[in-house]
Amino acid sequence: MKKDDKAASPHPSPPNFDSTPETQLNGKETSLDDPTNTPIDEEHEYVTGYKLFVVIGASTVAGFLMFLDTSIVATAIPRITSDFHSLRDIGWYGTAYQLASCALQPLTGKFYNQFNTRYTFIFFMVLFELGSLLCGAASSSKMLILGRAVAGMGGSGMMNGGLMILRACVPNEKVAAYLGVMLGICQMGVVMGPLVGGALTQYVSWRWCFYINLPLGGLVVFVLFLITIPDRRPKSEIKTGIWTILRSFDIPGFAIFAATTVICLLALEWGGTTYKWTSANILGLFCGSAGALVAFVLWEYRQGDAAMIPLSVLGQRIIWSSCLTYFFLCANMMAISFYMAIYFQAVRGRTPTMSGVNILPSILSNMFFAVFSGLLVGRWGYYLPWVIASGAINSIATGLLATLSPNSSTFQWIFYQIIAGIGRGCGFQMPLVAVQNHLPPSTVSVGVAAVVFSQAFGPAIFLAFAQTVFSTSLIKNLHTLAPLVDPEQIFQAGASGYRDVVPAVDLAGVVLSYSKAIDDVFFLALGAAAAAFFVCWGMGWRSVKGTMKAVPEV
Repeated sequence: MKKDDKAASPHPSPPNFDSTPETQLNGKETSLDDPTNTPIDEEHEYVTGYKLFVVIGASTVAGFLMFLDTSIVATAIPRITSDFHSLRDIGWYGTAYQLASCALQPLTGKFYNQFNTRYTFIFFMVLFELGSLLCGAASSSKMLILGRAVAGMGGSGMMNGGLMILRACVPNEKVAAYLGVMLGICQMGVVMGPLVGGALTQYVSWRWCFYINLPLGGLVVFVLFLITIPDRRPKSEIKTGIWTILRSFDIPGFAIFAATTVICLLALEWGGTTYKWTSANILGLFCGSAGALVAFVLWEYRQGDAAMIPLSVLGQRIIWSSCLTYFFLCANMMAISFYMAIYFQAVRGRTPTMSGVNILPSILSNMFFAVFSGLLVGRWGYYLPWVIASGAINSIATGLLATLSPNSSTFQWIFYQIIAGIGRGCGFQMPLVAVQNHLPPSTVSVGVAAVVFSQAFGPAIFLAFAQTVFSTSLIKNLHTLAPLVDPEQIFQAGASGYRDVVPAVDLAGVVLSYSKAIDDVFFLALGAAAAAFFVCWGMGWRSVKGTMKAVPEV
């Protein structure tokens, strides 16, 4: 029998190196979490023609605005710190947004499972718009931070919602190509933010860095009200009755998780600046965060599949590896975006507009390779080579950026940024591509929410670290290179205003102090890039086209 079997099949199907027999059916991969163990269905009617173009366009604009909002303040921060005398709050302008987004992010997957995708997306969009309005009208640094937190709450559901809309509108085999283009354009928001923010800050007002979201966001809401989005929610996930719905959201799990996130970020934000790292306040916050994390894991384990973040989903290698990869990749990207703008304005003396223009090399290379890599993944099927290349190239580029000084040549900062843009563009969308294509419909929204949470939590953690590293390094270098200058005076003047208060004889020392402090931040970002390179291998050699192709033996 064995010989006959072999004779009948002289070319047996190659093995799938990342799957077990239980996760394959008819040559296609399924998830162990799918109770029916069947592939994602393909008999739905999908949106086509101009309606598809309009829906994907609206979702892309919303994602673009969300990413733009995370980085547009980079070139506006020096002016904001000067207006509000709040250099010590630099970290909060980014962290407040990320903190609120992180706390709410895992819950958004439950929202999209329970409620209609279109109206849920519109709800988060309106909340994001409200936060933008508060930021634009801010009369103090505290009000601006509050507005950033509200915008972060809205932004927590926008990316997840855009991906759910994309998945509902196009067949599974076309998701990778559309996702590559969509995220490539959305990612432009991150890298174009400093350019747009610089122009608005210099020629209009930094407040328009937030007001700009209002008309574009309103257009997105209007368009989505007019076009019907297919409802792909598994019927088993839809609950009825107010108490049943509330229980499905795992409110206790959300409360514990939010407390864990907030306490951890407060410890990172205050450590080394407001309080010493060894102070009782910081140690107490870290201990409280660790205790809350243990309680959260135990609670989620008790809840099983009803948990806010089911451990059965998070425990899959492709999920946790994608989450960690996105965590470190986005942390690197955001730290570089924020502090390159400070480098050009504080060290090179550029205007806000010119600092944005100087970041164009990374914008253009990032945009091209994000779209290029997404299209090739849709054509060839494999995402792992791109994300590996992203980690390696990002590590090299960040190390080069850490060598920049006040006297670095134009060729150096242009060339280094091009390399960084290539690295980011190659890998930015790949964790989402992986999760979108390897989870069943019943858990895909939760898996995507976990990955998008990592996108917010990574920058939140590393921006807090970066603020501590920057402030500590700046004070240390000022004591050495400009001993006659009062560090508090530099913090009060802000990154773009210190040149007006520092005596000419001490100016060179202050400039060099800023440069060395930024270099230390880039070394921190280098660690994030290197970590992304190592953890991404766990995403596995899988194809988004379904079955694996054999890897020839060497």
